[in-house]
Amino acid sequence: SVMTGALFGDIVGSVYEFRPVKTADFPLFSRRSCFTDDTVLTVATADALISGAGYGKKYREYYRLYPDAGYGGMFHRWAGNPSAGPYGSYGNGSAMRVSPIGYAFGTLDGVVREAERSAAVTHNHPEGIRGAQAVAAAVFLARTGTPKEELRRFLQTRFGYDLSRRLDDIRPSYGFDVTCQGSVPESLLAFFESDSCEDAVRKAVSLGGDADTMGCIAGAVAQAFYGLPADLEKRVLGMLTPKLREVTIKFREHYE
Repeated sequence: SVMTGALFGDIVGSVYEFRPVKTADFPLFSRRSCFTDDTVLTVATADALISGAGYGKKYREYYRLYPDAGYGGMFHRWAGNPSAGPYGSYGNGSAMRVSPIGYAFGTLDGVVREAERSAAVTHNHPEGIRGAQAVAAAVFLARTGTPKEELRRFLQTRFGYDLSRRLDDIRPSYGFDVTCQGSVPESLLAFFESDSCEDAVRKAVSLGGDADTMGCIAGAVAQAFYGLPADLEKRVLGMLTPKLREVTIKFREHYE
């Protein structure tokens, strides 16, 4: 299936965003688990792709539908002001919402080009664009059967991220970091060290950083590579609003 891995990672990480854990051994769901801005904007990206509407228009529309989902301050101001332009961000918001693009295009070049378009409405900083492109490219290559080591080499070469590190070496000193350059490569490493979508999300959360976004990114790539078990997918769909669920299912029917 498509896209639900990202939403799964967001929901699982939501509990730990401000209560960091440094272990992968934690309850997957609790009564505090909920979707956040990562899910809302990922679904908004999917909606933009299905409907052909502009990314900026859809991001603002979904912001109005779900104003309390936990957006960053700069996005909050941008979304509330219809005439605001991009604000040079290199935060990981561009990367957390991009994964549907990895499913919607048939070529790597198409995916990378479109990822920039989706990022640039807000995150028109080279690092904000690079983070989005790397995640979208990873999703595309994972879903088209690229072996892990080939994928790792490509991402290192093309985007310049250091993907040779080990999570166990990063974890002790890693802190809350919402920049693309400080959280996208680490989220990708969680995928590279994983053996399932759930394992990738657990490992991303275990770094003790921006847990929902890192879970979202790791979950997106991991689902593209491994799939997501039906029981987890059902659980995720059940935690969405009717609108978010409807668009997620529609996107799946469109691109699966």
